[in-house]
Amino acid sequence: AGPNYRAITPILEVPSEKELAALHEAGFRGVRFTFTRGRHGRPPDVAIMRATVERIAPLGWHTDFFFGDAQQLIAMSDFLCSLPVPFVIDAMGKIDVADGLGQPVFQTLLDLVRQHNGWVKLAGSDRLTIAGPPYHEALPFAQALIAAAPDRVIWGTDWPHPNNLWNPDDADLIDLIPLMAPDTTQQRKLLVDNPARLVGF
Repeated sequence: AGPNYRAITPILEVPSEKELAALHEAGFRGVRFTFTRGRHGRPPDVAIMRATVERIAPLGWHTDFFFGDAQQLIAMSDFLCSLPVPFVIDAMGKIDVADGLGQPVFQTLLDLVRQHNGWVKLAGSDRLTIAGPPYHEALPFAQALIAAAPDRVIWGTDWPHPNNLWNPDDADLIDLIPLMAPDTTQQRKLLVDNPARLVGF
């Protein structure tokens, strides 16, 4: 795709150093571990994740974790804290908005993003909602995550929204940005400065 693109790759088994070198040359800067079943298969093995992290660390890559169940975040919190590379919790940890800001899962997420290498992606507001558009139920959670780690939050749309109940209009998701981060300096961190630092632009 050229030098103006960055990517991460899903991981099912430990990649070889040769594979990683080729991916790095092509612009890849991270690996993704998915904990949902179905089309993603079984959740990743801890030994495979540790061995993969050992191989990507010299390249300056990060890890991305997509949890299918927010409770998995609690179960994996010690593992995440032990990682020597940055870790990104995707889709705001798939927390249950009905349980409120004080729920143990969300408090664990806040603790994780306060770690020096803990990041969170403010994507999936549409997946967290109960009422549907305009997805405002996710706003208090996004705002709390920004407050906890203003320099380690990034934003995404999750386009093209696979297996999504709402099939959201991306314009609706973009409209959430100034509500999540009213301050223009924080908006630039969220959309430009933080992701650029994470992927090495």
